Amino acid sequence: MKKKVFLFTLALSVTGAFAQDLTSKKGEPMLPETDDWAISLSADPVFNFIGNAFNGTGTAAGTTNAAPGVNWLNGNQTIIGKKFIDEKNAYRALLRLGFTSEGYKNFVNDDAIVTAPTFPAPFPQKEDKISIKNTVIGIGVGKEMRRGKTRLQGYYGADAMLWVAMSSEKYTYGNTMTGVAAPGVTPTPTSTTWSPTTGAILAEGPLASRTLSNKSGMTLGIGVRGFVGAEYFIFPKIAIGAEYGWGIGFQTAGTGTNVTETTGGTTPVVGEVETEVAGSSKFGFDTDLNQGTIFGFRGSNTGTASLRATFHF
Repeated sequence: MKKKVFLFTLALSVTGAFAQDLTSKKGEPMLPETDDWAISLSADPVFNFIGNAFNGTGTAAGTTNAAPGVNWLNGNQTIIGKKFIDEKNAYRALLRLGFTSEGYKNFVNDDAIVTAPTFPAPFPQKEDKISIKNTVIGIGVGKEMRRGKTRLQGYYGADAMLWVAMSSEKYTYGNTMTGVAAPGVTPTPTSTTWSPTTGAILAEGPLASRTLSNKSGMTLGIGVRGFVGAEYFIFPKIAIGAEYGWGIGFQTAGTGTNVTETTGGTTPVVGEVETEVAGSSKFGFDTDLNQGTIFGFRGSNTGTASLRATFHF
């Protein structure tokens, strides 16, 4: 009899311990409740910083292990918002709004200078510029179901997604292109060759044809994905977890345009030549991570195989 009483008391103690584990010392509930809202962000930059701090990465000469700053919330982040209709079910909204505008400059020799200046005077310069713009808009909705009675919670569900992307580059040059060579002007002016995606200087020198603008066709995509994940509540309403998805996606890109400046004709003149850039399409059925850019939400930043921090309120 004493043994049974002891076992019963032990069981109650264990049950009480688990029950108490779901509230903080102040009595705050650990897990999400009905009508709670939540926001989930990729925690990879934070954990990469912490991991590198312990393994020595970034401590060698010339390298750094920079702490995550405000750009942790920008870049390729896809934010997931949740609305709990009860403790085990939530509606999800996915959002990515990305707008970037970059400008780069480079100085090249002024072709109008026929006689080089006497040393050590510098050679007069002209300015070349490139402007790069990118836009990515992604939205999605889904349903999430949860399981678990402890701080460790499992969840699963599905999302439907739609995304749009566009990009463009514009180039300006300091030296003027002319049809016929003359003192100070030339059909092959000294110009900068740029990387159209990064703005890096690839080369500089005489060019018989140079790009004035690039404009991509609009990319439109749709996708549906199922997901599973787990998270552990380290503090009341604050959880760290990981999500993994598998889905199907399709996107199509319209026709773009490319404008170049060059010379031509019987009596050479300068003209702008506009050409079309063919569109493309992509289709995929795979894990999010392996979809690459099939999902406009950038694979792992949607939550796939990455650590996420979720805040409930």
